[in-house]
Amino acid sequence: MTAITEKKNWRTPAVVIACGGLAMTIVLGTRHGFGLYLQPMTLDLGISREVFSFAIALQNLFYGFSQPLTGMIADKFGAARVMAAGTIAYAIGLVLMSHSTTGMELNLSAGLLIGTAMGCCGFSTVYGVIGRVVPAEKRSTAMGIVGAAGSLGQFLMLPYGQLLINHLGWQQALLILAITVLLLLPLSTALVEDKKAQAQALFKQSIPAALREAFSHRGFVLMCLAYTVCGFQLLFVSVHFPAYLIDQKMTPATGMIALALIGLFNTFGSYTWGWLGGRHSKKYLLATLYFTRAMVVMAFVMTPLSSMTVYLFSAALGFLWLGTAPITSALIAQIFGARYLSTLSGCAFMFHQTGSFLGVWLGGRIFDTTGSYTLMWWITIIAGFVAALLVLPVDERQIPRTASVTA
Repeated sequence: MTAITEKKNWRTPAVVIACGGLAMTIVLGTRHGFGLYLQPMTLDLGISREVFSFAIALQNLFYGFSQPLTGMIADKFGAARVMAAGTIAYAIGLVLMSHSTTGMELNLSAGLLIGTAMGCCGFSTVYGVIGRVVPAEKRSTAMGIVGAAGSLGQFLMLPYGQLLINHLGWQQALLILAITVLLLLPLSTALVEDKKAQAQALFKQSIPAALREAFSHRGFVLMCLAYTVCGFQLLFVSVHFPAYLIDQKMTPATGMIALALIGLFNTFGSYTWGWLGGRHSKKYLLATLYFTRAMVVMAFVMTPLSSMTVYLFSAALGFLWLGTAPITSALIAQIFGARYLSTLSGCAFMFHQTGSFLGVWLGGRIFDTTGSYTLMWWITIIAGFVAALLVLPVDERQIPRTASVTA
């Protein structure tokens, strides 16, 4: 007698979380290391900090503005395909960046190509899958785990990148990074979903209808505006902090250690904030996070600079670094459901990356104009307090659905 057995699906929630987390380790670890290239590339190529900053600012702009589209494609045709395509573009962009000699070439390689590639491989793509395979009560924690893995990438890959730059030079370092990001290809296979089964289980709604619903929701708009501040703060620090410390007569190693500490403590922070998001009001957690981040930056600016204050600041800021990501995405899923989570998270992240563009570019602009980052630090502080106020009126209640399954 022939026994007919059903093949077990290996893409369990645990596997999706693990592979998604490893993917974010590589994507975010590589992304947050671009600040290490500011000093060597501007010196070797004879370009200003504003030129380099503008290319990285463009990268973050394309990263954000591509995410609504890549999110729609991921929700419609599958996250695995989107991440695989983004991986190839990411590797090509790093190769072209290593051969760039002018601002325009940097804009096309480090800006357009790498930015769009990250839009295919970012949080929205992975969180969309997690939101559908993980039970609603565990979403925030699962997203926190993935965020923590991305932060661990910052901790691990910054020393890796600095080591490559020190021993091989920035050009060869970028080429090796291009090979490294190709590890995303096997990881993307864990994100394959059964779209036919989902279409039968989830509530019926078109993507245009989902977008109209979200942008007519006051809370969604307020979350997006606050997320703009998050991107502004994070990318200013990521790109300009190492150069700021060198300007203050500290070593390049100090800047590398500072960014690595941010990544290390964000490993704990992302998980903690995600865990808290499953147990407490998400909007109040966001307000607390934005307010505390502003206070930490203000304390740093007002304290005499030393290696110890740099490392303490990095640890404190790291704990608050990406806690916004799991809470914001989980709150979007809580209000609107998970069917178009990649699309709606991508739209929110578009605002985040608009802020990133402004943070990176304005930091370079203010430095080139004033010779100092002082004004930029105070803009960063004030923006944090504004973001804390913006999220307080958000209505966290789930929008009622007529279908039997809404999440």
